[in-house]
Amino acid sequence: MSRPPRIIEPFRIKVVEPIRMTTPAERRERLVEAGYNMFELRAEDVLIDLLTDSGTGAMSAEQWAAVMRGDESYAGSRSWYRFERAVREIFGFLHVIPTHQGRAAERILFSTICRPGHVVPNNTHFDTTRANVEAAGAEARDLPAPEGLVPSEPHRFKGNMDVDALEALIDEVGADRIPVCMLTVTNNTGGGQPVSMANIRAVAATCSRHGIRFYFDACRFAENAYLIKKREDGFADRSVRDIAKEMFSYADGCTMSAKKDGLANIGGFLATNDGDLAVQEENLLILTEGFPTYGGLAGRDLEAIAVGLEEVLHEDYLAYRIEVARYLGTRLSDGGVPIVEPPGGHAVYIDAAAFLPHVPSLELPGQSLVAELYLAGGIRAVEIGTVMFGRTDPVTGEEHPSAMELVRLALPRRVYTKSQIDYVIDVTLEVWQRRERIGGFRFLEQAPVLRHFTARFEPLYALGAP
Repeated sequence: MSRPPRIIEPFRIKVVEPIRMTTPAERRERLVEAGYNMFELRAEDVLIDLLTDSGTGAMSAEQWAAVMRGDESYAGSRSWYRFERAVREIFGFLHVIPTHQGRAAERILFSTICRPGHVVPNNTHFDTTRANVEAAGAEARDLPAPEGLVPSEPHRFKGNMDVDALEALIDEVGADRIPVCMLTVTNNTGGGQPVSMANIRAVAATCSRHGIRFYFDACRFAENAYLIKKREDGFADRSVRDIAKEMFSYADGCTMSAKKDGLANIGGFLATNDGDLAVQEENLLILTEGFPTYGGLAGRDLEAIAVGLEEVLHEDYLAYRIEVARYLGTRLSDGGVPIVEPPGGHAVYIDAAAFLPHVPSLELPGQSLVAELYLAGGIRAVEIGTVMFGRTDPVTGEEHPSAMELVRLALPRRVYTKSQIDYVIDVTLEVWQRRERIGGFRFLEQAPVLRHFTARFEPLYALGAP
């Protein structure tokens, strides 16, 4: 019986960037200086950077060629029209509003349509999405499918929204208090898990029946479309582009960070079919971002995104992309490390609560794990648990933990080789072998909003004990 062909990187390396090797002693010193916060580390002190896949990918030769074609005219540049055409052809929305990144699109959308007393449901809001909803005075409500809250459950579409919970929310608060329903694809907070087409259709039908806008957070739309092709019945023979177009056909608009599936280092957009709303959003864009044909981006950035949106739909690229996550996740799982099953597209998520069951949520097990990974091998990961999504009661000061305690190993696009991924596996398994000697952390300082970016911590144990 012949083996299936090995999936290889569908590119050649043309330019390399040196990595500065560090010692455990150096890394311990850097951790202390950074207050044990991965966001406060200097990038030059990191060997393998898995903090985020946002804007950290390598651009292609065609993207760099497009950069040189950038038209930097303030209004009506050729680059804008190429960008607009690329977005319209894939996403299908009538009005395209460029922004410097996804969170700017979120701010414009939510500050335009949300008011105090409003509720915005999502399968699961990520950090800046939630913060922008709340900054507008609305409540961000997460409605993940039940299986999405069980890391070990090997469901094919754990990113789905709980449609029954959405119906219950509408009954609870009334459709007039829900200015938009968001669906994040893939579900980043929930472990990088995809949303099925069946779930997209069901959410869209519910929103349509109640007269509620339906939007995507579309930053990893191509990965989601590819996973629909591979995991959902009836889609195996359809192209990823066609699947993506069907996804967006059910929606009224989207926000997009082009730093993910735009394969670019900066940029994003807001798209809608509502002309009146687009006028309001463009007025706010002019006030805070820039003219509507550049939106805070250079022409060269618009060009790079236009090319990236085409390249991200190449199925050889997506096969490689998903295989990297599968390989990393499978090797860790085979070594005993508990992960969110099955691996998704852009990252592997370690279940820090199961990795360190002796460390309670309020002692921040995810923060312990990211600190140990950096100290052991210079790997920078990110905590997605109580540090990022826990809540401090403003009256009592009581800390409320997150529903899950995860550590995300986010994979920059077209950056790391197989031997570097193997290094990540080796370091993680070494930390796993001494997990019983790892303790917790506590906060020393924290901001009231998006605290994970700037908080400082203190370990409650001897970090890196042999």
